[in-house]
Amino acid sequence: MKFHSITLRAMQMRMKAPFTTSFGTEWDKHFILVEVRDQEGRSGWGESVAMKEPLYNEETVGTNWLMMKDFLIPLLCQKTLQHPQEVTAIFSHIRRNNMAKSALEGAIWDLYAKQQGIPLSRALGGERSEIEVGISIGIQESVEKLLSLVEQYVTEGYRRIKIKIKPGWDVDVVAAVRNRFPHIQLMADANSAYTLRDMDHLVKLDQFDLMMVEQPLAHDDIIDHAALQKRMKTPICLDESIHSREDARKAVELGSCRIINIKIGRVGGLTEARRIHDYCRDKGIPVWCGGMLEAGVGRAHNVALTTLPGFTLPGDTAASSRYWEQDIIQPEVTVEKGLIQVPDRPGIGYEPVREIIDQFTLYSETFRR
Repeated sequence: MKFHSITLRAMQMRMKAPFTTSFGTEWDKHFILVEVRDQEGRSGWGESVAMKEPLYNEETVGTNWLMMKDFLIPLLCQKTLQHPQEVTAIFSHIRRNNMAKSALEGAIWDLYAKQQGIPLSRALGGERSEIEVGISIGIQESVEKLLSLVEQYVTEGYRRIKIKIKPGWDVDVVAAVRNRFPHIQLMADANSAYTLRDMDHLVKLDQFDLMMVEQPLAHDDIIDHAALQKRMKTPICLDESIHSREDARKAVELGSCRIINIKIGRVGGLTEARRIHDYCRDKGIPVWCGGMLEAGVGRAHNVALTTLPGFTLPGDTAASSRYWEQDIIQPEVTVEKGLIQVPDRPGIGYEPVREIIDQFTLYSETFRR
């Protein structure tokens, strides 16, 4: 497969409402949009999910731009690709920087699928024509505000509700949600806000029949999570700790979790995400696709990945309108009764709208082979 140019665009989009987790609040979404073009005028699109500040992990929008410009794009331009899965090997000697790698690899995958005339979901080996989705609700200013949002999203048909927790906003809050909504699929996400000193407190979450508790302990830990999982009947789901198939293998063998959240950016791209999916499916470990407040391109990649058969739990890929007054793709991602219909057009199946993209572009740079 051939390409002749790569364009990076630094983007800023205002969210409809702030999103708060245990490590901070986002009002504006900063990200990098990647476009890879071939000689026939086709474009493949990818999206970096790194944050403006190194809060979720060590990467930022700034470091992603630097890594792509100075290291990753020059590597790609030196190679002739036969298939997108080769990108992982090309980047393998560059340590970490998974979100930068993923953004470029995602654009290559999209271009490949378009060159082959098939949907990205099919290129990945996906089997579903529709996917179940849940929704993630950030920390709110009051329990009543949280309950109101849960009611709204349950009414809209979302198949699973995830609420963010942190010390001081946890057991009582989960209890309030469960008391009001006794039968919904409910989970809690701690974003690494606790330590083993909080074990007795975290075990109290067992009484609420949660689907899972996501990443309660340190972002880079699998040892302490194994100790906590032995105490908790609620399944622990690992997110930040899993960057590769090898990380997943070690966590599963140690008993650190019973569920894994696969985020494309966190693990370095669609190829590694698929490898983690395949391993977990073989081991009977449920997986689901996590979200990073993506704009339309990143959201489309999540939709395609979730069509793989091992994604048996609803993911975080909510409708575009959940976050944006106007997304950068047409049609926007929509949810009907908790389901997203997987597009059958070539590539990601959604068309990036250049006029809208230009409105949100801060600056751009193009690199030619």
